[in-house]
Amino acid sequence: MRGRDLTEELVGKVSFTELTWLLVTGEMPTTAQRTVLDATLVAIAEHGLVPSVQVARMTLAAAPEALQGAVAAGILGCGSVVLGSSEAAGRFYAEIAARAEPPSALDAAISEVVAEYRAGRRAIPGYGHPLHKGHDPRARRLREICRQAGLAGRHVRIAERVEQMLPTLVGKPLALNVSGAIPCVLLDAGYPLLALKGVPLLARTAGLIGHLLEEQQRAIGFVMSHAAARAIAYDGASPPGFVASEEA
Repeated sequence: MRGRDLTEELVGKVSFTELTWLLVTGEMPTTAQRTVLDATLVAIAEHGLVPSVQVARMTLAAAPEALQGAVAAGILGCGSVVLGSSEAAGRFYAEIAARAEPPSALDAAISEVVAEYRAGRRAIPGYGHPLHKGHDPRARRLREICRQAGLAGRHVRIAERVEQMLPTLVGKPLALNVSGAIPCVLLDAGYPLLALKGVPLLARTAGLIGHLLEEQQRAIGFVMSHAAARAIAYDGASPPGFVASEEA
């Protein structure tokens, strides 16, 4: 496995986080790199009853023999709004970094890239949160860990400078969120840009398995389904004289 003997060099000797880094990069991580990757995995593993979790639970309710199908359903529900925004934010930072040469050109590069996103009606990935308005505590903690590990560098600086400039560039403050913090600390740690999406997917798989064990023990899949039916009123065409049942 990446040139190493599985049973003699890896099993019982490295953590799963270390193995993940090895599989992705081909090299064993330093202690600092392992610490940062591990922190990002912990930070994003669980996020409550988001759509990807709901669909996983409902899938298991409909097919209780197919745990793997329920996990897959949840992972397939991870896109540009949920989880996939970490990859988009990483590409956003990389684009700014490519234009910020020399480093003194950082502000101009940020202004240019943000203007292009705005012109294309694209959201600024990694910023803003419906709950965390002032700051996202997960984003703050990840940057603290990255700094303590001695790895905070160019991408963390870019992420923080973007946050400072957004009120002027877009007309309102947008706090750096966890999906923006994950790529900036991982990229500074040396994790490859092309594999960024895999980190939240790997983390959320663990969260889904926890939800699905709970679904088998304390099922809420059909409860959520019935609650949706009660909460949403049908407003389409009806047959002449049709009167909805009060029990519906």
